[in-house]
Amino acid sequence: METLSLQARIAALGKLGQWILEKEERLEQAMRRSEIENSWFTQENIQRSLNAIAAEFLDPEKLNAWAAQYPVEGVSPCRVGLIMAGNIPLVGFHDWLCVFMAGHTAVVKLSDKDKYLLPALLQALAAIEPASAAYTHFVGAEAPLRDFDAVIATGSNNTARYFEEYFGKYPHIIRRNRNSVAILSGQETDAELLALGADIVSYFGLGCRNVSKLYVPHGYNFEHLMEVLHEYREISMHNKWKNNFDYNFTLFILNKIHHYNNGCLLLTENSALQSRIASLNYEYYNDLYELEASLQSIADQIQCIVSAVSLPSLNTLAFGDTQHPGLKDYPDGVDVMQFLCNL
Repeated sequence: METLSLQARIAALGKLGQWILEKEERLEQAMRRSEIENSWFTQENIQRSLNAIAAEFLDPEKLNAWAAQYPVEGVSPCRVGLIMAGNIPLVGFHDWLCVFMAGHTAVVKLSDKDKYLLPALLQALAAIEPASAAYTHFVGAEAPLRDFDAVIATGSNNTARYFEEYFGKYPHIIRRNRNSVAILSGQETDAELLALGADIVSYFGLGCRNVSKLYVPHGYNFEHLMEVLHEYREISMHNKWKNNFDYNFTLFILNKIHHYNNGCLLLTENSALQSRIASLNYEYYNDLYELEASLQSIADQIQCIVSAVSLPSLNTLAFGDTQHPGLKDYPDGVDVMQFLCNL
């Protein structure tokens, strides 16, 4: 196949970013088709994902700075299998981008929940730079993944066990369930709590970077928090969200589970990191140092920690920042580019 230099790849990606922002008819068709088949993929959420990709992943200056940190030019091309998730729109784009930037060929198994968006982007990329088409091969829905040298697979804890068994003999990155949490002190401003709401409900809370659990001090004022989060009440107009809200509300009532309800979100005390759709778990802490140690012990289950509290041993994000990952914000903290450059 015709190979592209690193600079040619970056130039093509920069033009793809511009094409995304122009939102041509081909892309709009893929967006509409995606929502028809998966109603979690609203036009707003797809556009949010596309805008983030264009701004954070396809900016030539950022791509050059990112690539400069790796020995990309000396990589021997391989075929890398990508098994993509479909919980939020284009969640697997960063993996594909890493493979393309490293000069490898991606053998892509799309999620049946997200079948149209990545092909639409790569068709546009091929129109911009025809030689880029050879860098990606899509595997049919019923066909097994084969003819690869390494694998990056994203799934649940259950599917990860299958992935380990099937792909364990190859160089691999296999991802499991992760969730994000927020640590509150009770001193947060309304603006910070409103930004936290975006961390909770963006993409309907379906991403691993969505906050699904709060850690709060005893005596925390939940009523005020729920009042602020009521600003996101329009989410309850979405049929699937509303169905989950109603189901969970009924469940809490029937089982006499204490909860807070602001009409669009349910809040209940639960030690689990993962919460039900349209609900949020919370847990009390007595001491920040103890909480810090506790979170360190389950670091392999946590994607992001949001807090304004200083916790020296933990990497924390500001409120509202979970859905704005940069090129080096690798899922699970595993450096995908380093993995690909070492194949």
